[in-house]
Amino acid sequence: MKVNKKGVIGLGALIAGSALLLAGCAGGGNAGSTDSAEGDSTPITVWVDIERKPALEDVAKSFTKDTGIDVKLVTKDFGTVDQDFISQVPTGKGPDIIVSPHDKLGAYVSAGVVAPLELGDVADGFAESAIQAMTYDGKVYGVPYSIENVALVRNTDLVPNAATTYDEVIANGQAAGTEYPFLVGLSPEQGDPYHLYPLQTSFGSQVFAQNADGSYDASQLVLGDEAGTAFAAWLATQGAAGSGVINANIDGDKAKEFFLAGKSPYYLTGPWNVPAIKDAGIKYAIDPLPSAGGQEAKPFIGVNGFFLSSKSKNALAATNFIVNYLSTEDAQMSLYEVGGRPPALTSAYEKAAADDADVAAFGKIGQTGAPMPAIPEMGAVWSDWGNAELSIIKGEGGDPATVWQTAASNIQSKIG
Repeated sequence: MKVNKKGVIGLGALIAGSALLLAGCAGGGNAGSTDSAEGDSTPITVWVDIERKPALEDVAKSFTKDTGIDVKLVTKDFGTVDQDFISQVPTGKGPDIIVSPHDKLGAYVSAGVVAPLELGDVADGFAESAIQAMTYDGKVYGVPYSIENVALVRNTDLVPNAATTYDEVIANGQAAGTEYPFLVGLSPEQGDPYHLYPLQTSFGSQVFAQNADGSYDASQLVLGDEAGTAFAAWLATQGAAGSGVINANIDGDKAKEFFLAGKSPYYLTGPWNVPAIKDAGIKYAIDPLPSAGGQEAKPFIGVNGFFLSSKSKNALAATNFIVNYLSTEDAQMSLYEVGGRPPALTSAYEKAAADDADVAAFGKIGQTGAPMPAIPEMGAVWSDWGNAELSIIKGEGGDPATVWQTAASNIQSKIG
């Protein structure tokens, strides 16, 4: 296992005066020298899901060999692990490190259960969007390892060539003579702002304003701005009162079923549905997301990463493990091999993409995607946002601009 030598490791204000020792360990010399620098052989515990545990075993052994510090990999139910982490860390029963999606970060910071990390030059090796996802209130809290997002899947037997705009997609879909020119699954009760977000961002519309470091400013809800209203007006032209291309009666299961049955040449979805497409024997390509509003279509990205507990019993060792061992190409490739998601480390992504065209396509889109806002205020957004989109698609509620503005006002009232 190759250890990252160029990163400056530190715990910031968490452990004053230790950064110099850690920088010496990371900046050169033998990785085994970390043992004497840390002076603490207390084992570190990592909470991980059952799928990724095997991918961490070799890097854990390498760390133990170099430092003399054991790494305990504890399998947890990831349906409730975030709640367990928040409740157990303050009591001292939690882990030193947790594997988690980045959209839990806001809740972790609010609960005071994670500590910031100083990645130094290590950050330069990752996709910028992945580091943005690990950033909250100007501080980086994690080392990312995978990026997940949607793209446009095209049946190449029905449409041989890629399109660059949404209008071209629909024209190609109609020319193919299938029942549906384009498919995207929507919840009949809540819509699906997640899947429609790249179309929305192609109008320049976001939910919250972003700071210079890519983090989100919860005090600036921009959903209801001019760009958002333009998207709402366009969305109405695609729904029941317009072309009917975006259909509120087609949920995620039906969209998948129809695409697998050859009823559409296009399917807006994520990598989780690609195995079923392969099994169905469909010849396909993964296309960039088409722009409906003239600007770049940016999907939400979900980033998985490693976070340091604020109550770690051996914070120096845990930080060393996260920053210098889990950021290596070997570790990131191991995680990719068990999860199949594009690596967040650029060199690992390039290596994976060279062998897998699907990873290359999804990953290229994710490199410039928009991290899912991890701020707690995001919890107040989804319902009104999705219901507004659903009403507009169904042609209900009157003027689309009014429906959209009402939703934005309701959200603003909830978040204060």
